[in-house]
Amino acid sequence: MRSTRRVASTVVLACLLLASCKSVSLGTSTSSESRSPVAGASGTAAPVGGSSGPIAVGAGPQKHYTVQQQPAASSCHYRYENGEPLEDPKCTPGAISPAVTQANLKSTICRTGGYTSRVRPSAYVTDKEKKLNAASYGYTGRKGDAEYDHLISLQLGGDPNDYRNLWVEPADPGHRSGSGINNKKDSVETKLHTAVCKGQVTLAAAQQAIVTDWTTALTTLHLG
Repeated sequence: MRSTRRVASTVVLACLLLASCKSVSLGTSTSSESRSPVAGASGTAAPVGGSSGPIAVGAGPQKHYTVQQQPAASSCHYRYENGEPLEDPKCTPGAISPAVTQANLKSTICRTGGYTSRVRPSAYVTDKEKKLNAASYGYTGRKGDAEYDHLISLQLGGDPNDYRNLWVEPADPGHRSGSGINNKKDSVETKLHTAVCKGQVTLAAAQQAIVTDWTTALTTLHLG
């Protein structure tokens, strides 16, 4: 009986020692300093552009906009598709406004009388941001020929002043210097807006298509 008690005590002691140990998987860091996704104004992680993941959510329309900090100078790089300029998805992954949803389209982007003029930041703010963002992208052309553009346009529920949704868009190929802004992306945005308001595509589908590649957005959604 005494030997049986000794074995039982040994088993209990071993269990207690094991319970006090913390299980750590091999190759997994437990440090609080491990890298995390870039977070925006709302704390929503910004995905890499061109992915099918969720789009970051910005702060939405504000009564008073302030100049937003931009990516570091020369840290962003344009991509080109058939000569058309595309944004750097690391710097400009896009951001949507929480004020625009599929359920409230008729009272927001599809409302009679317009929507964008009510939420657009003032030129005082965007002119300063445009200068800073031009440095981010290393843009050295005429400022008057480049559009400080919402990747997801306001008429598609893009966030008005989130730095992740704005970039200095160079002019289209063959554009005559000094003739002002005239980008093909604008007509794509208008067609997508019309399709969303007619119920041909969902708001989320239009937003994702233009974030992925605005040059193929219409074809992707069978609108081209």
